[in-house]
Amino acid sequence: MEENRPSATAQKVAIRRAAHQLLDDPLVFADPLAVRIIGPRASTTLLAAPEKFQTRSSRYLRALIAARSRFALDELALAVDRGVRQLVVLGAGLDTFAYQNPYPGLRVFEVDHPATQLWKRERLELVGIAAPESLTFAPVNFERETVEEGLLRAGYSAADPALFSWLGVTPYLTSETTLNTLRLIRALSPRNGVVFDFAVPPESLSGSRRAAFDELAARVASVGEPFVGFFDPAGLRQALEEIGFPSIQLLDAKAIDGRYFKGREDGLRVEGSVAHLVCATG
Repeated sequence: MEENRPSATAQKVAIRRAAHQLLDDPLVFADPLAVRIIGPRASTTLLAAPEKFQTRSSRYLRALIAARSRFALDELALAVDRGVRQLVVLGAGLDTFAYQNPYPGLRVFEVDHPATQLWKRERLELVGIAAPESLTFAPVNFERETVEEGLLRAGYSAADPALFSWLGVTPYLTSETTLNTLRLIRALSPRNGVVFDFAVPPESLSGSRRAAFDELAARVASVGEPFVGFFDPAGLRQALEEIGFPSIQLLDAKAIDGRYFKGREDGLRVEGSVAHLVCATG
């Protein structure tokens, strides 16, 4: 990602969330603001040519984006029941949860690069989506400061537990950067939890799964945001245990399909995806 430009993939991910609202039934992840936030030009294009989102690879990716968003919402509901009153959305992009937050007393911190966050705030104003009082923007220039510094400056309370939602980000980071961030989350409070997704090493894939990965990897690399970070699931579980998370839930594509896509008549699923979902809690 270039210094003064917003993330090139954030809009593309948001468009796929919007496509899920318009093209899939039943919804895995309902987001009433998904179509509005992509902007009038993108929504018009989506409505005019929905067939572009019905290729095999597009359906796999859309299913993953919907499933990981739903997974994060499910885990947030459990966290709120445990008394968590802070949600940190790392790499928020055009995520819309904060603008339809159903939990009174839940503070939401959106952490992102300043250029991406400025672009988002301009988009929110353009489409008429108001930022609620429960939301705090926490711009962080990751080359010059840490997530902790940005959060504390924004009023985050390290004394209180939080759930961190970190979706669609770790493949763009080195593995060590991802692990350091997980260590930070745990160090801020032993009661913190984190929901995130990760990609397995491409050399572990074969056939259609490798082809799907190569296609997506080429697309993101072409806009200057290549995939660089991968994890073996067993190795990541061990790393999370060593960091100190006592409860670890890890879902592969088969488990994701069983939880969110079982019995669908339209065949929507994440079977061809290389991504896994994780929830680690204190």
